[in-house]
Amino acid sequence: MLLIEGSNIKKYFGDRLILDIDNLKIYSGDRIGIVGANGVGKTTLINILTKRFEPDEGLIKVYETYAYIYQLEEPDSKKISNEMASKFRVAAIWNENMSGGEKTRFKLARSLEFSSSLIFADEPTSNMDIDGIEYMEKKFKEYKGALIIISHDRSFLDKLCNKIWEIEHGMIKIYNGNYSDYGLQKTQERERAEFEYAEYVKEKDRLRNVIIDTKQKSKNVKKTPKRMGNSEARLHKMGDQRSKVNIDGVVKNVKKRIEHLQIKEKPNKQHDIKLNIPDSNKLYGKIIIEGKNINRVFGEKSIFNNAEFKIYNESKTALIGPNGCGKSTLIKMILNENYSIKIAEGAKIGYFSQNMSILKEELTIIENVMEKSIYNETFARLLLARLLIKGEDIYKKVSVLSGGERVKVSFAKILVQDINLLILDEPTNYMDINSLEVVEKVLKEYSRTLLFVSHDRRFINSVADNIMTIENCKIKSFNGNYEKYMAQRNTKLNDNKKEIEKEILVLQNKLSEVIGRLSMPSKQDDISILDQEYCNILAKLKKLKANI
Repeated sequence: MLLIEGSNIKKYFGDRLILDIDNLKIYSGDRIGIVGANGVGKTTLINILTKRFEPDEGLIKVYETYAYIYQLEEPDSKKISNEMASKFRVAAIWNENMSGGEKTRFKLARSLEFSSSLIFADEPTSNMDIDGIEYMEKKFKEYKGALIIISHDRSFLDKLCNKIWEIEHGMIKIYNGNYSDYGLQKTQERERAEFEYAEYVKEKDRLRNVIIDTKQKSKNVKKTPKRMGNSEARLHKMGDQRSKVNIDGVVKNVKKRIEHLQIKEKPNKQHDIKLNIPDSNKLYGKIIIEGKNINRVFGEKSIFNNAEFKIYNESKTALIGPNGCGKSTLIKMILNENYSIKIAEGAKIGYFSQNMSILKEELTIIENVMEKSIYNETFARLLLARLLIKGEDIYKKVSVLSGGERVKVSFAKILVQDINLLILDEPTNYMDINSLEVVEKVLKEYSRTLLFVSHDRRFINSVADNIMTIENCKIKSFNGNYEKYMAQRNTKLNDNKKEIEKEILVLQNKLSEVIGRLSMPSKQDDISILDQEYCNILAKLKKLKANI
């Protein structure tokens, strides 16, 4: 069933054409992920499709109801049913004191309660912890309508999407499949473009060599053979002229063939970025950060209780856990060298914070990046270009940058400094996927110690070789990537589930016995004691079932 269609859509910001779309259609079975660099018009497109913005040209027709989960605005309705509030673990009434994750869960609950044919979601995983993201995935999979999602979370797009819309230069290109399928198709396109360009250059060079060789033959034809009489020479000259005309004709034909060759543009070659860190900065100790007997309490809530951890030299550690468990608190304690945390002597910390306080508003992008850089400006420009900040844009002042641009500039500024210990707090928020993959590649090749907080599962799995979690006021470590960590965790969960199921079976048998005695008590049975035992067994069963 057709839900939305549009034709000849154009949208300008000033004199800049943001969107130029001939036609688009959204059907009931579509699960579409919208990708593209920051600022290409992803959110603008959704706002046009939901009639929040009018296109400057063209027509949009919406045939069914829809819901819209957007990050920066309040929901249309500030109340949900108690049932939905319970399912999504939020209050039934919206309030501004909710955390970012609670606000997103409230909006998700509201959109699903609305029973629409289509849900639009603009960066729904922002501010969500991993458990929250996985719960959202589960609910979206159960949802029967169409989905239109803007997200930089590649795992999220992989699990939910059957189409990817890429926005580039104002136009939409449609790829069938999820994000991984899209990535494979893009790689094949790039390889095909490189092959076609090489063949184009090869054929062009061949034809040019034909022209050179033919012209040389033309020159040779002009020469009259030696020892030839005048009359014979004249005759020969006339013959030469005819040959020359024929040869010149060949040259013209070959030139036309060159002109009619289908021009192939040279594909942009992406240069690898390698951080050449001076050996003089290298830390030689085995343990770079160590915490012992860590305790922290906020009001009545205990965050850490005699916790401890170790960060080893040249390890890449991902700190994960639910919102509010103490990840950012631990990072701040490390940076402030809390009495219970020791950092190796000689450590030079580069810290990326979510508030991006490292940037100076009055300076340009390149001035900010070069302020404390140990690399030359050419390298800084290359790094910024790979993060899609190119050309004259590097002279923009930080004060006019978007959130996504600020994230990229902050990251670049930290990377080029004289550091040997990198600490990143949610570096992937608000970053477009292309830039995210560049950051991912740089960090994979980073040869010093890295500690980072992230909720992006693919990013964690790709970069981290050690996982650190905060659970029940303790800090636990796992040596291995995220995939191996989850495999071990799921094994433990399955083992626990089996134990719980056994315990439930025992309690259910006991409950049946108590119910039987209550219905036909003997002289020895105390009804009040049996009734209390019945209530206790029910409470235990409810608690155990909640843990499955």
